Amino acid sequence: MKHSGNGLIRLIAVFKLLKACLLVAIGIGILKVMEDGNGILDRWVAAVGLNPGDHFVNHALSKASSIAPDKLEALGIVSFIYAALFLTEGIGLWLLKRWAEWFTIVITASLIPVEIYEIFHHTTASKVIVLVINVAVLVYLILRVRKEREA
Repeated sequence: MKHSGNGLIRLIAVFKLLKACLLVAIGIGILKVMEDGNGILDRWVAAVGLNPGDHFVNHALSKASSIAPDKLEALGIVSFIYAALFLTEGIGLWLLKRWAEWFTIVITASLIPVEIYEIFHHTTASKVIVLVINVAVLVYLILRVRKEREA
């Protein structure tokens, strides 16, 4: 099977693998917070060099420490599940597997409504950028699969 545009597929794979790494880091961070309590958040803020007295940092710490333990645990589990999905996509795409293209189309298409919902409720530049990248990936993969199917 001839694959054209393998460089772009590998770039998409790297994007998926980076998202997986970020979600694993978030999951581990959540586990540390659950294990060590909110004191770990104060140590992280100090380690990064942020001012704990800053209004925004203080607000973020207050929000993080007010999350119920059961919700925090669920967030950690979901983080690892999504990381596994992105890891599967990334490895499959890196290996140029056809199933990975289809898998990525299905997963990416299914997550776009969630991303749009999140943007409408809490708009940030990073969420909009990720949505644009995901839509571009989806369109590219659909066109690629259709083109190779016709060939």
